[in-house]
Amino acid sequence: MREIVEKLYKIETELRRRRENDHLAAYNTGEVKHEKQLAFHKCPKRNRWVFGGNRSGKTECGAVECVYMARGIHPYRENRQDVCGWVVSLSLQVQRDVAQKKILRYLRRDWIEEIVMLSGRKDSPESGIIDFIRVKNALGGSSVIGFKSCDQGREKFQGASLDFVWFDEEPPEDIYRECRMRVMDRRGDVFGTMTPLKGLTFVYNEIFINRRNDPEVWYEFVEWSDNPYLDEKEILLLEGSMDERTLQARRYGRFASAAEGLVYPEFDEGIHVIEPFDVPMEWQDTISIDPGLNNPLSAHWYAVDFDDNVYVVYEHFEAGRDIDYHADAIKRICERLRWKTDSRGRICALIDSAAKQRTLSGVKSVVELFYERGILVNPDVEKDLFSGISRVKSYLNQKNGLPNIYIFKSCVNLIRELKGYYWGSGDAPRKADDHSLDEMRYYLMTRPKGSLGSGAKSEIQRDKEKRLRRLKQGNIKF
Repeated sequence: MREIVEKLYKIETELRRRRENDHLAAYNTGEVKHEKQLAFHKCPKRNRWVFGGNRSGKTECGAVECVYMARGIHPYRENRQDVCGWVVSLSLQVQRDVAQKKILRYLRRDWIEEIVMLSGRKDSPESGIIDFIRVKNALGGSSVIGFKSCDQGREKFQGASLDFVWFDEEPPEDIYRECRMRVMDRRGDVFGTMTPLKGLTFVYNEIFINRRNDPEVWYEFVEWSDNPYLDEKEILLLEGSMDERTLQARRYGRFASAAEGLVYPEFDEGIHVIEPFDVPMEWQDTISIDPGLNNPLSAHWYAVDFDDNVYVVYEHFEAGRDIDYHADAIKRICERLRWKTDSRGRICALIDSAAKQRTLSGVKSVVELFYERGILVNPDVEKDLFSGISRVKSYLNQKNGLPNIYIFKSCVNLIRELKGYYWGSGDAPRKADDHSLDEMRYYLMTRPKGSLGSGAKSEIQRDKEKRLRRLKQGNIKF
C-alpha cells in the first residue's frame, strides 16, 4: 500500500511540475495573451507580420506560433504531421538571447525528442546555440524547428523545403526572398515580428504600403498599451525619455526614417478605412480631381452625412491616358453611382488651379477640355499646402476622439499615399506619390469647419461612436 501511495505522490508531483512549467497552457487560457496576439494566430493568411514596440508582446506570439505548428496543435489552422520550420534571427547571439529562449519557454520538455547544439551543452540549451530541436508531433511522427541567423549569409538559406519561417526582427531582403522560396512547394507560411528601427526598408514597401496588392499579406501594429501587463508608470517614464521618431518605432512599432516623419501619423487604417456601403443620394457632394496625363490623374467621389462627416466613396486613378479616356471613365463611374449632376446634366468637380493653364498645344486648357466633354470643373481651389495639411489633420483626428473622414477600402491609392506621405527637407513634404492627397486637400479646404466637434451629438454620431467602439473590441465590419 505504501508503494502505491508513493507512486501516486510522484505522479501528482510530476503533474504539478508540468502544470507550473506549461507556459503554453497559460498562454492558451489567456493569462499572458492579449487581443492582437489572438488576431495574429487566427489570421489565415500566409504572410503575416506584427509590427510592435519593445515589450509589446510581439515575440511571444511568434514563438507560440512556431510551437503550435511544430506540435501539430494549432487551434485555428489545419495541422500537419512532420512539420519543418526555421526561426531566423539577426545573429547567433540574438538567437540565443531572444528567439530560442522564447521557443524553449513554450516547448514543454516532454515534447522534445532531441536537441542538436552548434555550441554549448544540450542539457543546458538556454546557454548555448541550438542548431535544431526535434519535436514530438501530436498527429504522429516528429517535427523540426531549425535556427538560422542572418549573419550566416543568404547561401545558408538555400535548398530546404519548409512549412514555416519565423523572422524574429527584420531580415535582409535577400534572405527574406530566399525564405519565401523555401515555403513555396509546401504552401507554407512566413511570419515576422519586428520593431521597425531601420526606417523605410523593403518591408515598409512590400508589406505595409503594398499589402492590398497581395491577398496573402496581413499585418498588425502592437504597442505598449496593447500589453495589459505593462505598468502604466513605466510606460510614462520610458515615453518621456524618447524623441518623437524613437517613440514612434519603440512604442507604436511605426515606420519612420532618420530625417523624415509621417505627415499624417493620425491616419489609422483600422479606424479611417471602412467597408463600402450604399451612400444615400442626399449625402452626395462633389468630385475632386488632380489632373495628369503621363502622371496619374486622381479623382475621388466625396459624400457628407448629416453630421458633416466626409466619406471618400470611390476612386479613379490612372496614368498615361488622355482627357477623352478620363472623361469617359468619370462619366461611367457617375452613372454607376447614380451621381448627381447640375440642372443642365453636367458633372461638377473641383480641380487643381493649374488646369486653367493652356499647356496642351497652347490651344485649350484642361478646364476647357473637360467642359467640352460635359464635366464642369471648378479650378478656384485653395492650394496653400500647410493650411491644407492642417485641415486634413483636423478631419483625421477630432477633439471628440473620432475622425470626421472615412475612406472606403476600395480607394487603395488614397490609402497608400496617406500611409507613405513623409516630410522631407526644408519643412516640406516629399513631392512624390501625392496626387490623391492633393485633390483631397482641395476638397477639404472647401468645407466649412466652424461647427465640427461642437454641440450635442446627434443620434447618427452616437451610433457611429458605438460602432467604432465595437470595431475596436471585436474587429467587426463598420
